[in-house]
Amino acid sequence: FRETVRHLVDWRTRFRDNKDLILLARDAGDIERARASNRTAIFLGLQNPMPMEDDIGLIEMLFDLGIRFMQLTYNNQSLLGCGWMEKEDSGVTRMGREAIAEMNRLGMIIDLSHAGERTALEAIALSERPVVISHANPRWLRDSNRNVSKHVLQALREREGLLGLSLYPLHLPNGSDTTLDQFGKMAREAAEIMGAEHLGIGSDLCQDQPDSVLRWMREGRWTREVQAAASFPTQPSWFRSNLDFPGLSKGLLAAGFDETGTSLVLGGAWHRFIRDSLPPAG
Repeated sequence: FRETVRHLVDWRTRFRDNKDLILLARDAGDIERARASNRTAIFLGLQNPMPMEDDIGLIEMLFDLGIRFMQLTYNNQSLLGCGWMEKEDSGVTRMGREAIAEMNRLGMIIDLSHAGERTALEAIALSERPVVISHANPRWLRDSNRNVSKHVLQALREREGLLGLSLYPLHLPNGSDTTLDQFGKMAREAAEIMGAEHLGIGSDLCQDQPDSVLRWMREGRWTREVQAAASFPTQPSWFRSNLDFPGLSKGLLAAGFDETGTSLVLGGAWHRFIRDSLPPAG
C-alpha cells in the first residue's frame, strides 16, 4: 500500500505539471471535461491486488485516492484468485468473494485480465456489477491461456461485461507479424460473441517503458529465476504507438464493421461502460 501511494504521488505531480494535457479521471463526466478542454482523461487501475495487502478496508482507501480498476490476479495466485500461469486454478478465494462485494459496493471496476479460467468464470458470476477483461484476445485465434475462451466470453457477454482487445504481439494471432486485416478479422470474431457494444481496445502497449519495468517483468520479487525475455516483443508495424490508434478503423471497416460498430470498438463501448459503472465523483 505504501509503495502504491508513492506512485500515486508521482501521478499527482504529472497531472499538476501537465494540466494542459491530462487530467485524473474519476467518472464519465471527466471524459467530457477532458474532451471539452482538448485534454486526455486518465483512469488509474491496478494490475494486481497487492496494494490492498490483506486488508479489505484498503480497497476503499485506494478508491478514494483515485483507483477505479483492479485486477483480481496478475499471473500468479493472489489472495483473491488464481492467475493464468498456475497449473491448477482454485478459483475465487474466500477473501476474493469479499473483495468482489466491496468493489461492487464502491463502484470499483473488476478486471479479470490475467485470471485463470475458473477464477474468471466464478468472478463473473459472483459480481453484481458487469466486469471487464481489459486486455486479452480470443484464445482460439492465439492458443495461449493468457487469452480467453469462448466460454468465458459468452459468460462475460451474458453479464453485460466488456472485452478490451489486446495489441500486445504475444496475444495476437500471428504475433508481431499480425497484419491490420488479421486484427480486424479477430475483432469481428470477438464481436460475433460480444457484440460491438461490448468490445473495445485494451492495447497493452509497452511503449517507452524504463528498464526497471522490464526487470520487474523478468524477475519480480517472488523468484530468483528469469521469467520473461530480455526485451519487449516488436509491435506490429501498424501499431507502434498511441498515435497509430485512429488507423485501427481501417482494419475494422475492412473486416465488415460499419461506422457505428467501428466507433463503439474505438472508444464508444468503453465510454458507455464507464458511464454505467462508475458512480459520479463527489
